[in-house]
Amino acid sequence: MSEPGTQDKSLTMSAEHKDSFRTILRSSSIIGGSTLINIFFSLIKMKVAALLLGPVGVGLIGTYQNLIQTASILAGLGFDGAGTRQVAAARVEEGSKRLALSRLSLLWGSMGLAIAGGVVFWLLSDSIAHLVFGDSQAAGDITWLALGVALSVAAASQLAYLKGMRMIGDLARVNIITGFIATVLGIIAIFLWRNSGVTVLVLLVPLTTFVTGYYFVARANRTLAKIPRPACIELAAEFRGLTLLGIAFMLSALAMTGAELAVRSMVQQRLGEEALGQFQASWSIGMIYLAVILGALATDYYPRLTGIINDRQAANRTINQQSEAVLLLCAPLLLGVLSLAPWVVRLLYSVEFVPAVDILHWQLLGDTLKILNLPLGYVVIAKGAGRIYIVIQALGAGTLVGITYLGLPWIGVAATGVAFIAMYVVVLPLNLIAARYWLGFRWSRSVKLQASVLTLGAVTLVALGNVSDLAAAIAGVPLSIAFAGYALLRLSRVADVGGPVARFIRLSRSIRNRIA
Repeated sequence: MSEPGTQDKSLTMSAEHKDSFRTILRSSSIIGGSTLINIFFSLIKMKVAALLLGPVGVGLIGTYQNLIQTASILAGLGFDGAGTRQVAAARVEEGSKRLALSRLSLLWGSMGLAIAGGVVFWLLSDSIAHLVFGDSQAAGDITWLALGVALSVAAASQLAYLKGMRMIGDLARVNIITGFIATVLGIIAIFLWRNSGVTVLVLLVPLTTFVTGYYFVARANRTLAKIPRPACIELAAEFRGLTLLGIAFMLSALAMTGAELAVRSMVQQRLGEEALGQFQASWSIGMIYLAVILGALATDYYPRLTGIINDRQAANRTINQQSEAVLLLCAPLLLGVLSLAPWVVRLLYSVEFVPAVDILHWQLLGDTLKILNLPLGYVVIAKGAGRIYIVIQALGAGTLVGITYLGLPWIGVAATGVAFIAMYVVVLPLNLIAARYWLGFRWSRSVKLQASVLTLGAVTLVALGNVSDLAAAIAGVPLSIAFAGYALLRLSRVADVGGPVARFIRLSRSIRNRIA
């Protein structure tokens, strides 16, 4: 017979377990809901661009976006990732003065970096055009992208502050407002100016993000008006710490976005603009369905893990819970897209993009590893181990570029999908080793089981898809629905969900028991 103290401890742990899962689901629902709305706007924008501009225009949009992303990461010195960590730690541990230091060093420092980054990009626009496209004809459009670089750096710091403060509702509002305005104005731009409107379409996202982010950060700061303003010496010291950690974030992020840009450049120069459009279509679809989870991880999980990273037991429990939640939420979507890949590509783009299906198959197989890697990757960041983070990301980026370079002459643009899998074959074990070294981390039984089922299902659907699209759909759609039902039951049990979801689950169990 167990002692009362043991029973109390078990009940407490069970309550904490459910509370943690409820927190994960709540943040995922808020950020995920806003991301879904934003995805809907993006899908409309992509569809219009595909119909009006074709594969060449879609490929150009992706390249311009990647250029802004790469340059803004370099110019921002990693202040967004480091700033989120600093603000989250100050909010949990250090008190109001420390929070004021983190806030001011992040926002003012980023503004200076934004201006400097935009000016440097503007001065180098001719060289960038020649490096990426092989000539300088696109230099005029690329010059305008300097504005997007400056706005992206400034907007990233604002979002980092909101993430560190865990202002999830405001972040959701930024997503929705940005998506709506950028989509409406972007469609008008490409409808009126066709390929000449691509630059306007690409610039609208950083512009609207900056404006809406500035509004919500200013509103949040008004509630903190009583925080004392720190001295210049203290602010300089905080800025130095932010810079040292931020450089590690910047170098690691630059490795990945630089690798993506290198892959785009190789595809465009070796296989042509049509192949680049196929790559962009597959890459966008792969990013879209994961965007809901990526947003929730960066917004809620990362700041929460940073606050408990020195508590091994709490950190291990949180990582396993987040890993299981990511699997349960992503697996049905992954299997569904994989089983209906040809129809998804036709729906979101057009018949011209059907060759992208082969790339998408490989990329979705790689996503089975990426889903497991996502929660583990934040352990290194939360620990503040900048050098290790740089090494892991650089090895992954090198694998992506290297396999693409070797594979393009042999299997064409599908080599990018194979390289995507190889990248996570390298990165996932390294992040797991780091988590095990610092925290003694091991995946729970449920995570291992769900990951095994997902991987086996994905491999089977790809094999069927190579034989017959219809066979993959017939097998994959019921499998996706079954996994979705299991995910709903599992999440309701571990999180003790109530309301309409609970009533639906009770009805499902009753039907299942009667059938049995």
